[in-house]
Amino acid sequence: MGKDYYAILGVSKSASEEELKKAYRKLALKWHPDRHVGDKQDAEVKFKNISEAYEVLADKQKRQIYDTYGEDGLKGGVPPSGGGGGFPGGMGNMGGGGTTFSFSSGGPGGFAGFNPSNPEDIFAQLFGGGLGGLSGMGGRTRSSQFMDTDNDMGNHNGGMSSRRPNEITRPLACTLEEIYSGCTKKLNVTRRALGQGGAVSTSEKELQVDVKPGWKAGTKIRFQKEGNDMGHGAQDIVFVLEEKPHALFKRDGDDLKVDMTLTLEEALCGFKKPIQLLNGKTIQVNNTSVVKPGQVSRMAGYGMRISRQPNSFGALVITYKIQFPTSLTLSQKEKIHEALAQ
Repeated sequence: MGKDYYAILGVSKSASEEELKKAYRKLALKWHPDRHVGDKQDAEVKFKNISEAYEVLADKQKRQIYDTYGEDGLKGGVPPSGGGGGFPGGMGNMGGGGTTFSFSSGGPGGFAGFNPSNPEDIFAQLFGGGLGGLSGMGGRTRSSQFMDTDNDMGNHNGGMSSRRPNEITRPLACTLEEIYSGCTKKLNVTRRALGQGGAVSTSEKELQVDVKPGWKAGTKIRFQKEGNDMGHGAQDIVFVLEEKPHALFKRDGDDLKVDMTLTLEEALCGFKKPIQLLNGKTIQVNNTSVVKPGQVSRMAGYGMRISRQPNSFGALVITYKIQFPTSLTLSQKEKIHEALAQ
């Protein structure tokens, strides 16, 4: 006999989506393993079954397959004979209604079917609102953003951890201009806390991040105990500085790299070109010597501000790209020959 998902959640077979969600919330809070230190193993089994039952019954497609073929059919077993046919080619016709379901192939005569998600992921979605991190962290000097602290992604290595982490890590994207001069980011955080009796309370707080001039990508800003507390200690919120791509400059440590395109005439005869820096000021780059393709020049003091040395700056590193003409007239060639022969 397979699992009776309806019995596990304590609902009828005609239970609505809201009834399923209400039953799951009540049971998930009651049997979360972190609330059962003495009988953790038993709680983990019950918590897993509760999550699996909700995941199936809350999904119309999975629920219909389960109602027709039970747990074995849902998870890829061949349905009993006379139960509406097999799954030829990885598809199944579910009775006279003609509803079709897709299954992934698991080899000859078998199907991969349904694989339950991590119970902690479902718990986080139901109690966290499922908002997707921080976005659009722009703004010249100040910005106000909303972050849902419940959308934590576990071990950040492509998978989800088996339990909630002690910290929530979020990117803090800034432009190079903001990092060059320093800026302030204000973020409204919604915090959830699990109280006695399983009640979940919410509160809002504004966090202020002061980005110092010259900070590098990867710099972490930690707010201790400002995250959710779902029964096993309040989480830290950690912002990790990210640099937004710039249209002109690319940062390399404390230096700023930029490509400058020259015509062949400019490369051979000299040039004078303006460059607008991150602080809004414009400098002139002058050269009277011959410039070769790929040649690099450094202008000390025009790069990024150095965070530990407020009055010091890196270099502006210019790489020259030479734009050659696609064709020359006979007259132009003769003049070039004449000029180079002297």
